[in-house]
Amino acid sequence: MIHVFIGTKAQYIKMAPLLRRMDDERVDYRLIDSGQHAALAERYRSEFGLRDPDLQMGGDGDVESIPEALRWALGLAVRLVSRTKLRDEVFGGQGGVCVVHGDTPTTLLSVLMAKRAGLAVAHVESGLKTGRLFHPFPEEIMRVVVPKLSDVMFAPGPVAAENLRRSGVKGRIVEQSANTVVETMSEALEDVLDAEDDSADVSWGAPAIITMHRVENLYRRSRREALVDVVETLAATTRVRWVVHGPTERALAGEPRRRLEAAGVELVPLTPRREFLSMLAVAPFIITDGGSIQEECAALGVPMLMWCDRTGRPDGLGENVVLTHYDSQIVEDFLADPQRHRRPRVLPDVNPSEQILTELAEWQ
Repeated sequence: MIHVFIGTKAQYIKMAPLLRRMDDERVDYRLIDSGQHAALAERYRSEFGLRDPDLQMGGDGDVESIPEALRWALGLAVRLVSRTKLRDEVFGGQGGVCVVHGDTPTTLLSVLMAKRAGLAVAHVESGLKTGRLFHPFPEEIMRVVVPKLSDVMFAPGPVAAENLRRSGVKGRIVEQSANTVVETMSEALEDVLDAEDDSADVSWGAPAIITMHRVENLYRRSRREALVDVVETLAATTRVRWVVHGPTERALAGEPRRRLEAAGVELVPLTPRREFLSMLAVAPFIITDGGSIQEECAALGVPMLMWCDRTGRPDGLGENVVLTHYDSQIVEDFLADPQRHRRPRVLPDVNPSEQILTELAEWQ
């Protein structure tokens, strides 16, 4: 039996191609939702045409603060006490392989549950590393621990595969030509952009897109306020749209939000996936701390300023993606002429989800 254990917005986006492929090929699988992003997960299941989970854990809202995360994690962790009960209640009394994704708290908890229940673990998007244990936090810790507990690791490219080999993992490393997000992008954009028409690359009336959601930015006042300062100044000459995640809403509450609104910045909630990708595709440039958005912008060729000190992804670096290192001079140089970083859009015709399912054949 294949068990797919996910629970965040990004995990649904990136695992949707695999879940749909299993549905199309009538592969029996068990879908377990950790409840980390319960409300958003329901929205994305509907948008991607995915079925409801066999087991819904946690509450019915999204985990958006550190206290909420601790309560949610403890609620899941207590299931580790009884191996028999864990296997019966979470995994339906069945063995097999548990497919996990990425570097979130859901990833670590699902791996611990799977190993405790005696299941094999397959880690999708494995091998991404910055080399600094606490940057980003807690993602980098997950990136170190989860592969060491995994039996199969799907590495999205040669850099990730080499990271796994160097770390001495014991499981099987499967090097992929691309991440599953490429499939999601191609499907979402096929009705929006002609992939062969470079003239559709940018709309000069479209807004620059801003996002921020990582812990190291939300909970570091200097980094958070520095981005607000940059965006406030930018809005004097450029149309700007800030897509606000739930935790970011709290971080911007009060004076930061008043300043941004007074400057004319459009503050909007998370949008449907197709709409968000369409905004990225025609944006003059993007400022974000999101790793998934880095992958998407690398494929779209859109100039992107990454609000981080380091990134575990090589996508677009040295091309259209510029890492700030929180250096004001780097930020100033990028914003002086973002278009010099624009590259042609390249959406590779690959199916990493097909490769994943082939490698999981022994558990079908």
